[in-house]
Amino acid sequence: MTALLRTVLAALTAAFVSIVTPTASAAAAACATDPATPKRQLRAMWISSVANIDWPSRTGLSASAQQAEFRAWLDLAVAKRMNAVVVQVRPTADAFWPSPYEPWSQWLTGTQGGNPGYDPLAFMVTEAHARNLELHAWFNPYRIANHDDPTRLVSTHPARQNPSWRFAYGGKLYYNPGIPTVRDFIQDAIMDAVSRYDIDGVHLDDYFYPYPVSGESIPDAATYQQYGGSFSNIGDWRRNNVNLLVRELDQRIHAAKPHVSFGISPFGIWRNSGTDPLGSRTSGLQSYDAIYADSRQWVKQGWVDYIAPQIYWHIGFSTAAYEVLTAWWSDVVRDTGVQLVVGQAAYRAGASGQDAAWQDPAELSDHLTDNRKHPEIVGDVYFSAKDVKADRIGAITRLVNSHYTKPALLPARGSAAAPAAPAITSATQVTGGVQLAWTGSGTSYAVYRVAGSPSAADPCFFADARNLITTTRKTSFTDTTASGTQTYYVTALNRTHQESAPSAGRVASGGSAFSVVVDNAGSGFTASANWGTSTYSAQLHGTDYRFADPVAASDPAWFQAAIPSAGSYRVEVWYPANSGYNSATPYIVAASGGNQTVTVDQRSGGGAWRGIGTFSLNAGTYNVVGVSRWTSTTGYVIADAVRITKV
Repeated sequence: MTALLRTVLAALTAAFVSIVTPTASAAAAACATDPATPKRQLRAMWISSVANIDWPSRTGLSASAQQAEFRAWLDLAVAKRMNAVVVQVRPTADAFWPSPYEPWSQWLTGTQGGNPGYDPLAFMVTEAHARNLELHAWFNPYRIANHDDPTRLVSTHPARQNPSWRFAYGGKLYYNPGIPTVRDFIQDAIMDAVSRYDIDGVHLDDYFYPYPVSGESIPDAATYQQYGGSFSNIGDWRRNNVNLLVRELDQRIHAAKPHVSFGISPFGIWRNSGTDPLGSRTSGLQSYDAIYADSRQWVKQGWVDYIAPQIYWHIGFSTAAYEVLTAWWSDVVRDTGVQLVVGQAAYRAGASGQDAAWQDPAELSDHLTDNRKHPEIVGDVYFSAKDVKADRIGAITRLVNSHYTKPALLPARGSAAAPAAPAITSATQVTGGVQLAWTGSGTSYAVYRVAGSPSAADPCFFADARNLITTTRKTSFTDTTASGTQTYYVTALNRTHQESAPSAGRVASGGSAFSVVVDNAGSGFTASANWGTSTYSAQLHGTDYRFADPVAASDPAWFQAAIPSAGSYRVEVWYPANSGYNSATPYIVAASGGNQTVTVDQRSGGGAWRGIGTFSLNAGTYNVVGVSRWTSTTGYVIADAVRITKV
């Protein structure tokens, strides 16, 4: 679909909506929204398979071990309130599915062509959708191998059987982008996955023509002579070769499955303004010239649904400042119908050898704050999964706590009609919350919760994500955080995320009627003079937190609460995490049958509520939870806050 057609369709759709629902549109436009809780935002991480960067963690794992690892990556994405993953399924001209075109990937079994014993792509799609995560299949178009010895390829490899299709450069093997047969083959290999699997997107990364290697020239002069046609210079011809792949792949994907999104994550700089007045105020490598990737052209021609430039530099970086490039890319996509997503360098945050800016836990979070200046930016993708998990210096935790406190719907694509509004069939108080059920015709659903029992649904309830509590592909949900009287609404979403009108509201009373938070700065906290006070960590709850060295004596810091009635209560703790804190901090819970101790590793998982269990508590006002200093492990023990909720 061309950029012009996308723009026209968007304008017609907006005009139609304003005609048929002027009152609702006017009301929604008047709603005060919170930029920290956007209703729609792509939140994803790259899961790299090449060289076993992320998954599988190593070659030769059993099928069950590979699957367990992948489920853990998806669970991490859910825990960070992400809504998509971008998984590398064709890293080196091979496949993570039984492809009739290319061999099984060596990164699965250690042997190229080795059958892993299951269909990884089918498994990945099923598991992602079970968690209502989109799965974008990531293909590297031209790379054959990270070595230049074709005899190391499996004998049936197309690049080995067709030597004229390939060239060696910089110690690696590549398919020659200038050969039409090669371009068709690459597209066929990708389209096999598109046609056979229920993927949500096709994703290409930044590897087109190889990145320059000093002292070497790309060996495609003969190909240029054969296919160069009317191109007066080889650079323009190479760019056209890449453009043809992008344009034709876009057409083929949408002809086969219109709902599948096509996106590319190019190198962050197209051209510098010193070279081209249309370029950015940067002075780094130019992908247009170095790897023949005319990423600006792809956007302007509407050959992609989204563009995800890898803006892997910090704010204020003299060569390529983050804020300069977000502004430039926003200007490029404006009014094209192409969505802008930012590739974020999670791998730099807190990593040794990186610039000082990347040692600041706020750097990545500040990137998302900068994004708010540009409505064209609809989300972020983080490289890569292992760095999201590592959460060095608490950078990811800080980002999530500042920007991902609520779920988010994915940005809508295209102009498909929204589904009909669903109908809530029940909202029942059960042990531990409120159980909802509904009927509807959506691919997925969004559940909203509003305190009290309003007489009618206000459009402002749904203007941002402040009332959004979950998204799901199921038609039921148990709200475990309900308290008091609540009204629920459910909307239906189709495959491209157009949202229906809300259901009629359904009032539910009860849920977890009692919940109390006790902070170390509050009157319910007591500790001896051996406990210091600190504001060092940005992950703190409230204004500060307490710390103490471990000793062979309890000397607990206590959190007192008024428990209204005997029963079962969920206990959660909050603490800032640090690699130097204690790995086995004892939490004491004054349960009705006697004190129970739970140890918590305070080196990780901080800056969020962390459940330590459900306990039977007596009624009354007393010290309910304590943090003991009696542990044989080293590092400060931390006392910050506890939350006690009746279940």
